[in-house]
Amino acid sequence: MIVLQIVLILLATKVAGQISVKLGQPSVLGKIMVGIIIGPAVLGWIHDDEIIKTFSEIGVLLLMFLAGLETNLKVLNENKKAAILVAAGGIIAPILLGYAGAQHYNFSLAESIFIGLLLSATSVSISVQTLREIGWLKSKEGSTLLGAAVLDDVIVVILIAVALSVFAGSDTNLALLIAKKILFFVIVILASKWFVPKFIKLFSTFKVTETVLSAGLIVAFSFAYFAEYLGVAGIIGTFFAGVAISQTKFKEEMEHKVEPLANGFFVPFFFTSIGLSVSFSSMSSQIGFIVLFSFIAVVSKFVGSGLGAKLSGFNNRSSMGIGAGMISRGEVALILAAMGLESKLLPVDYYTSVILVIILTTIVTPPLLKLFFGTKEDKLYKDKMNASM
Repeated sequence: MIVLQIVLILLATKVAGQISVKLGQPSVLGKIMVGIIIGPAVLGWIHDDEIIKTFSEIGVLLLMFLAGLETNLKVLNENKKAAILVAAGGIIAPILLGYAGAQHYNFSLAESIFIGLLLSATSVSISVQTLREIGWLKSKEGSTLLGAAVLDDVIVVILIAVALSVFAGSDTNLALLIAKKILFFVIVILASKWFVPKFIKLFSTFKVTETVLSAGLIVAFSFAYFAEYLGVAGIIGTFFAGVAISQTKFKEEMEHKVEPLANGFFVPFFFTSIGLSVSFSSMSSQIGFIVLFSFIAVVSKFVGSGLGAKLSGFNNRSSMGIGAGMISRGEVALILAAMGLESKLLPVDYYTSVILVIILTTIVTPPLLKLFFGTKEDKLYKDKMNASM
């Protein structure tokens, strides 16, 4: 019964999040872990049905919408060079190491290239929530992470399309694919400047309830639909919707209204759904594969993106934090893995193990971010102490 599932998910995620905080970790970690516990892998109380998938999708869209609302466009623009370097390092290193690992397991050339591309994906939604909790989302590091993740997503989708066209017989028109990506950003930029502010201002004059909230959600989900229609992830659409609204006088009101809706209801379904994907069936025969590729997945992003951050001028600790923030593959890699399975570029015998690797990268990201960044209050205290010495 869906009502009982809603009760279980909301109760379990909040309790698990509190336990995680008590243990000195971001609440996100507990919320993901509890999805594994109450899901098919352990207790089997919750199963990944269509309603939960829908709530989960809305949750991650709202999460990225909030990230956009909290993004400082000036800081984002100032760190575009760093974002490019972080994204480049976070793509090149996983492709090379992923390819080498797949070759070690005697995967074909096509399968090895696909594994490398799969590991180069990044899902910043988990990092966004963690950075919000520890107070780093509005920092230079946070803006660089967001910019790099957007670039990463666009580049990897194009590379995956090329791989499908070459190795799986897909009739994808590469020029058209790139043109669609360019068209998305052009229209979004123009709409953000000329349409969004006027639309929300007009809507706010209506004599009905919650007009500003409704206007914001209309913009966010419209941007998400338009993004997916042109082959860009919906989360990028809602992120840019949030950025657009952040430039208007409705920014604070929108934040205050969207955050309770998102974190109070929909976002817990997103965290839980990640854990629901876990299955331990036939895992014992592929422990070596899971360990090796989990190592590759973590190290390649950590080193590749971290090196990109270092080259762009960040100090060692910030570079490591940015590298850690790019580790999570989340829902983006889960979608790409399903595409690989369907196109026979991901061997069916290894599909479950690859899913576990993706889940593991998602689980390790919050504690690593907390380790390298700490909380903003901790940093301010340390800076104050150093200044007084």
